[in-house]
Amino acid sequence: MKTSNSSDKELEIGTVFTPLKWGQFAIEQFGLFDKWLNGSKIFDPTMGEGNLLVSLIEYGLERDHKVADLPINNLYGVELNTQHFQNFFKEVKNKFDLIIPKENFSNEDIFFNKQDQQFDIMFGNPPWQNFVDLPNEYKERTKKLFFQYDLVENPKTLLLGGSRIDIAALVLQKTIEKNLNMQGEAIFFIPLSLLLNDGANKFFRKYKVNGINYCINKIFDFNDLDIFDGISTRYGLIHISKNKKQEFPIEYHRWEDVGWKNLYAQPVFNFSDPLSICDKTEHDFVNFNQIKVSKHAKPRQGINTCGANDIYFFDSYTELDNNTCKVSNKNTETILPKQYVFPLLTSKNFSETSVTPKKWVLMPHNRNGGPLSEKTLEDNELLWRYLKEKQNYLENRKGILINTWIKKGKWWALLGVGEYNFFPHKIVWEAYGKKTFRPKIFSGEWQANQSLQAFMPTKKIEEAYDIIKQLNSDEVENYLLSLKMEGTMNWAQPGKVKKMLIFKDENLTLFPAI
Repeated sequence: MKTSNSSDKELEIGTVFTPLKWGQFAIEQFGLFDKWLNGSKIFDPTMGEGNLLVSLIEYGLERDHKVADLPINNLYGVELNTQHFQNFFKEVKNKFDLIIPKENFSNEDIFFNKQDQQFDIMFGNPPWQNFVDLPNEYKERTKKLFFQYDLVENPKTLLLGGSRIDIAALVLQKTIEKNLNMQGEAIFFIPLSLLLNDGANKFFRKYKVNGINYCINKIFDFNDLDIFDGISTRYGLIHISKNKKQEFPIEYHRWEDVGWKNLYAQPVFNFSDPLSICDKTEHDFVNFNQIKVSKHAKPRQGINTCGANDIYFFDSYTELDNNTCKVSNKNTETILPKQYVFPLLTSKNFSETSVTPKKWVLMPHNRNGGPLSEKTLEDNELLWRYLKEKQNYLENRKGILINTWIKKGKWWALLGVGEYNFFPHKIVWEAYGKKTFRPKIFSGEWQANQSLQAFMPTKKIEEAYDIIKQLNSDEVENYLLSLKMEGTMNWAQPGKVKKMLIFKDENLTLFPAI
């Protein structure tokens, strides 16, 4: 295997150091100290400054063991960043007057280490960072590993939604296969998106790597406990057994108010679905009545400007004549052709009886969803002049999908635009900050805002009324709440609601209760 580049050893990739008290929490929950004393070899594959290993030593000292009595020779670790690696040895020398056996540790990349050794226990906190956010050179080097360790099925996955897969998943898959004894166990701090989110991480939830099964036995969801400074990602602690098939439900302990609430987790519809959380071993959704809809009513995300809201979104709108309007926001005021400017939904619109626009969006797209041709733009002098002024910024937007359009010369394109944007009715629901599910019908050419809202388009108002009646059931809201992602942007992921639907010619089967 190729070893780490020297430049890699200065990288900071998703670094989140574990406070010692929470390392000791994990030690206490899973009896790691006694297992270590009894001969188990413990390995941290992405050790940072070694906090988890240090917490083992401190745990022993606090229970009146002497440093000389501790099996220090059974501690192992790998760390890519040289400074973090060196800090570990300085820390144990200064804190415990202890010389750690350096032959047990290596300053290299766990993905490209020279030799894989297997251990009884893995104890780690892998980096938390999406594939799409990795440094470009490192991204290219690691891309093939997502295929090698069963996290993507084809190359397009990493170019589409799979670009949001977390590198923590890759650390787990690689080290479970290569660095854990067949009857070994692993304790990891992880972003809970691996277990609770749709989309990119679904292949992780096969609980298998290259034919080797593993089982998550227990999950601690830290919820609103502030453990890692400045980290807004939902995170938790999991316990894994290798060479054991996944069984449900999984013990799930969630911090609520001032203590741990004992719950259970399992998927509802399919084996690899996000986990639903309930307070009993048999979930409430065994007889879930899925909603029958036309294929064209498939849930969609809203408009995505890819970081160009100030160019496409406006706070005021004045009709000048039958063809033109004046729009403005904090940065600009301009005149545009009316046919490409649409009302954009805001949170205020969901509480109004008589809905009036508060924001507007420019959509330089055809009614079939495709971006306008350059000739069409040039024929619309006002529109072309405005976009040309913004060309440099629009051409430099980041993201794999938007860059597909930019490379084709359609640098004015938006994401989340299709024929469905122009359907006469939309059933729209809010996500961020919402802990109740309250979809609402908007008729006309209203547009939803990506991340904040999602929607189902319909061609007939009767179908919209039928769908919203079923979406407003307690059963639907309870299922969404069971995912424990209320208040986040998670509900704006179309897949959340799609799982509750049956389309014509499609038959989804509920995952049976255990």
